[in-house]
Amino acid sequence: MNVLVIGSGGREHALVWRIAQSPQVRKIFCAPGNPGIGAIAELVGLKASDTSGLAAFALREHIDLTVVGPEAPLASGIVDSFLEKGLVIFGPTKEAAALEWSKAFAKDFMQRNGIPTAASRTFTTDHLEAVKEYIATCPLPLVLKADGLAAGKGVVICATREDARQGIREMMEEKVYGDAGAVVVVEELLEGVEASVFAVSDGERYVTLAPAQDHKRILDGDRGKNTGGMGAYAPTPFVPEDVLRGVCRSIIEPTLQGMAREGRPYRGCLYVGLMLSPGGARVVEFNSRFGDPETQVILPLFHGDLAALLLDAACGRIQAAAPQATVAGSAACIVLASQGYPDAYPTGKVIHGLEALQQCPGVVAFHAGTKQEGGHVVTAGGRVLGITAFSPDAPLASVLREAYKAVEKVSFDGMHYRRDIGKKGLGL
Repeated sequence: MNVLVIGSGGREHALVWRIAQSPQVRKIFCAPGNPGIGAIAELVGLKASDTSGLAAFALREHIDLTVVGPEAPLASGIVDSFLEKGLVIFGPTKEAAALEWSKAFAKDFMQRNGIPTAASRTFTTDHLEAVKEYIATCPLPLVLKADGLAAGKGVVICATREDARQGIREMMEEKVYGDAGAVVVVEELLEGVEASVFAVSDGERYVTLAPAQDHKRILDGDRGKNTGGMGAYAPTPFVPEDVLRGVCRSIIEPTLQGMAREGRPYRGCLYVGLMLSPGGARVVEFNSRFGDPETQVILPLFHGDLAALLLDAACGRIQAAAPQATVAGSAACIVLASQGYPDAYPTGKVIHGLEALQQCPGVVAFHAGTKQEGGHVVTAGGRVLGITAFSPDAPLASVLREAYKAVEKVSFDGMHYRRDIGKKGLGL
């Protein structure tokens, strides 16, 4: 079959890389892609936001399956548009993707369906004084979440009243997250260990992938600002099989059933961001697509035919007795970021050492923010590369060593990365 992957980051590189290993796949296209993806797929000069152009391309090139990587096209209704044209596409409809693009909808949905999550209240800019009064008296610490999409950065953890006041001022008055901050969810801060669980669903049935742990803060020791993710590893020991079964029973299955009952059947990848505490697992957030950089570690550990699974999900035909993904071995991803990220950062810095990584078995450099310029691969984003090491039988400590050895082969001006990825998984 012919496959089109939409997006240009590390997640999409990992999807293309894994889909290319399917014996059922004849040709892969990626729009718009990046230099790393261009080595294994044909790049298409269309933006991920060009819904009509992408649909026309899919019809013209007889695309059998389109896979949507980023959240923005899902939130804008690309799946709905493709389905109207009779095209097969993996991802939730706009209404179903509201689990991610509206934090307020997600919280209300979880409350309606008895899905464990943090206690919260929602405010709009029309109730600015009310939210200020609320944060002046509610228990600390607390979390502020911009309702809409904010590239993974619309969350502020507030330890003090002043933190909360500043967060509200930035979101609702200064609009640092644009329209995403017109509605703000104020919720209790959950304590425990964070983890991510992924379910590929056809709207009713589902297959779980390896549970992972992301590292959101920019600095070692989980300090500094939140980012889109500075690294990840899988599987995480904090989600053993019995915990995963409990997450399926108390969160994934009620979510799929509730969405179907409310007329929003969920087909696609359901990302469940969890907080694990002695009281059990609770939902921190839902995402309506594969995570980034978690995809770079869960897909190397998936031993089935990914293209076939995504096609079955998109067509509503995952087998009722489909085995859940078995996990063997380990994978770790170290994100190399530009100086200044997650704030303003320079681009156009020449990346050195990519050729050397091709000689490292079990290591892949997933391109996240790169472009070709003047015969060189240069930086073009905040998160530039995801250096991933994986093994079907080695423990986490081993793949972490290989990942950091590979990182030493790469350089660009201002390169920054965390040096403690995976330490929690090692009990350090």
